[in-house]
Amino acid sequence: MKIKCKLSIFIVVSLSGVWRGMNKSAYLTTGLAIKALSRLSKADILVHGKENIPPGPIIFVMNHFTRIETILLPNYISDLTGKPGYSLAAASLFKGGLGKFFDLVGVISTADPKRDALIVQSLLGQQANWIIFPEGSMVKTKKIVEGGKYMIAHPDGAHEPHTGAAVLALKAELFRRQLMKARAESPEKVGGMLDILGVKTFHEVAGEPTTIVPVNLTYYPIRAAENIALSIASKLVKDMPERVIEEIMTEGTMLLSGVDLDIRFGPPIHISEYLHDSWINTEFNGLTVSPELKKDMKATAYSVMQRYMDAIYSLTTVNHEHLFASFLRFYPFKRILEREFKRRVFYAASLISDGEKGLETIALHKSLKKNQAHLLTDDRYKKYKNFLKLAIEKGVVKRDGDYLIRDRAKISAPLSLHRGRINNPVEVIANEAEPLKALQSFMKSIAWQPNTLMSHLVARYMLRRDKARYESDCKKYGSLEAEGKKKLGRPFLLRGYRNTGVVLVHSYLSQPREVMALARALRNKGFWVYGQRLPGHGTSAEDLAGRKYKEWIEAVENGYVLMSSYCREVVVGGVGLGGSLCLDLAARVKGIKGVFAVSPAFSLKNYSTEFMPGRDVLNRILNKLKRGEAQEKYLAFAQVNGHINYVANPVEGIRELGEFLESIEKSYTNISQPVLIIQADGNPVVSPKGSGKVFGRIGSSQKEFSLLSSDQHILVNGKGSTRVLEKIILFVQGL
Repeated sequence: MKIKCKLSIFIVVSLSGVWRGMNKSAYLTTGLAIKALSRLSKADILVHGKENIPPGPIIFVMNHFTRIETILLPNYISDLTGKPGYSLAAASLFKGGLGKFFDLVGVISTADPKRDALIVQSLLGQQANWIIFPEGSMVKTKKIVEGGKYMIAHPDGAHEPHTGAAVLALKAELFRRQLMKARAESPEKVGGMLDILGVKTFHEVAGEPTTIVPVNLTYYPIRAAENIALSIASKLVKDMPERVIEEIMTEGTMLLSGVDLDIRFGPPIHISEYLHDSWINTEFNGLTVSPELKKDMKATAYSVMQRYMDAIYSLTTVNHEHLFASFLRFYPFKRILEREFKRRVFYAASLISDGEKGLETIALHKSLKKNQAHLLTDDRYKKYKNFLKLAIEKGVVKRDGDYLIRDRAKISAPLSLHRGRINNPVEVIANEAEPLKALQSFMKSIAWQPNTLMSHLVARYMLRRDKARYESDCKKYGSLEAEGKKKLGRPFLLRGYRNTGVVLVHSYLSQPREVMALARALRNKGFWVYGQRLPGHGTSAEDLAGRKYKEWIEAVENGYVLMSSYCREVVVGGVGLGGSLCLDLAARVKGIKGVFAVSPAFSLKNYSTEFMPGRDVLNRILNKLKRGEAQEKYLAFAQVNGHINYVANPVEGIRELGEFLESIEKSYTNISQPVLIIQADGNPVVSPKGSGKVFGRIGSSQKEFSLLSSDQHILVNGKGSTRVLEKIILFVQGL
């Protein structure tokens, strides 16, 4: 579930602590600023695990990193459960305007003498649910583990998490069970017990049992900087406390610049499991218990606390920055090559994304559920760039040529409680992942691997994954193997002895076997060769009909990642669509040594209508498909290689091909590597004019257009292919 949220309340929380010294005019001005800022919020809230919220009275226990939780969650939980959601906050916050504001939004002081009675009574009567933060205060440093146990950093000294939520839940469930026992054995006592407990009817108590639901809130990214909120506050209030400045800088930046907030509800803890019969059989003494029972309950509450603390932090939503920061913490050396840093985090992210054994329970940020090859290609989502910028700004690392130099002290030193989020958010990020033991062990093992072994692990992983995905697609959609075409669609690796590898990509409607002759010719010259399969190919036209062109882009990136793990230099090339995909990759990845494309099209207009419908015809068919009118989901295809190609061309596949070609029209100018374009003057599928237009757009000063006298489309096998293979080999050898 995703919510677009306008979270301006954080400004109220941060500023209200200084309201007492403000005049009415300043107060009204602040209110106007809050309304203006609410329109600027870019926070995205993703909610997971709503199905874990049971009926009945609930205490929600959650981690506490910002003021946002105190304000946001009560209202949200109220909407979610249909009951008021109240929360506790430190007594020191109940001053001036903030105290009045808390009264309005259902926040109770931890020092309220009626606190426990109010909570227990409202739980018994199912009148409200409660939010309690076991840490007791905001943990801005995210440091909650010390010496293998939960310890919360605090100005007055580190302390263990509070057991209050467990004690209150135990009391509420104990009194509920005692009432039920009295109803069955001594009905005359029930009325008096209800009066003492502040419950109107027995029916309210006899419903669902009391539970504790663990909740985790993870913010991504965590950044702090001067922002418009701080500017407004500085003009309104002089000499703001450091704490207030820090909170506005951190929480204001996250919300105004954009932050993802993942809220995860874990499975409920049923408190009835912890009650002993001897407790229930003790004499009812109102809202108090005997000293002996209190002692027993305290010990039990400690066990419950450990359980919900484990649950809260096991729900942490892991993101790329957790992996980067954790790796820097565990890496045993001061210097690391940037490509090795990225390679190791790529490997970790990929295995976690795939649910590797032992890591399958880790909760993932949405960005870790996708293909991770971007980390080693163009970093188009800026995961590495943004983290590295932060790490350099905070002095955690510095660049030295191709190396990063790590400052060990900056990744393991104690943080200031009120400056840590500003001074060293990288350490805060690493701290947040610390309770995830499986992740920590995994990242430590990756950090200690030698470079050569790491490269081998990545290459082996990529090859196995590509082959496994092909087998999976064959089982799901059927396979060309049923037509006696076994193994034609499987990606292949030919090992060489040079330090240069070539990634080959087949054409639209074809499969890797199409480029096998070229692959063998290159391997015979000592080059490593990987024949990549494009998703939807080598299986069935039905499979292709459901694919998106971004999957083809990612597949070619995967091939590059694999080959770059084996070889220092990588060349990419392909036929038709495969060649266009390789040109696109070269435009984005400057580390590619060279690129060649055989018969690439500039747009769908360059395809013969015998093989592709015209754009007007395609649009009419697609419009009919949207309305449910069209019968032509597949078009007949005049095969060029009958033993390799599909016999049907899915309309949706044609659309994806067209959209891909349109998406890269402006990319050719970004290609700076040597380029070879090969085309036939009598190509029956793709017009040579289209390939010429591609060539004209390419920005490289080292480019060659070779127009051959031929009536073939697939020039890398069959009639006249020998001279084409020789030309490609000479091109690769000359790089």
